[in-house]
Amino acid sequence: MRRGLLVAALASAALSAACEDGSHADIADEINILVRRNDQLVPPATERLAAYKRAAIPQIETSLHTSAPTGRLHLVAAMARIGDGEAVPILRHTALYDITPEVRAAAEAVLARWAADNDARGARARDALSEIARKRAAGEGPLLFGDGGIPGAPSTVGAPEPVGSGPNP
Repeated sequence: MRRGLLVAALASAALSAACEDGSHADIADEINILVRRNDQLVPPATERLAAYKRAAIPQIETSLHTSAPTGRLHLVAAMARIGDGEAVPILRHTALYDITPEVRAAAEAVLARWAADNDARGARARDALSEIARKRAAGEGPLLFGDGGIPGAPSTVGAPEPVGSGPNP
């Protein structure tokens, strides 16, 4: 019994240490650059974010739901740069349901590039593309409720465009 408690305590301490390494804050900083800027700071931030690999994907997914279209394009590019198969379901969802045609196309293009590979990621991407085609044929796609988005639901409609996206970057 005592040994089980000791093992549980050590495991808990190890998990706590992993959560406190600060990488989540660093990942958030890079994501903030991608969603708030559209200038020379974006490419290096994408590279730094890619260095976190799979660990960055959950925070990227969260930001896809609240960013302006330009920011979402940067986030899709970051997932492409990371190159991890864990991004396939997120890219599939984005390719099907994002309200902006350019973002949908960018996500689908990443899946198409990955589908050409003969590895597990390629197989997942091919399955995702098949599902996208099936759902589109069934009439599924982005829900457009006008300029205000879906009443009572958070929306990216009106999210600020990144710095450098306007007519005078």
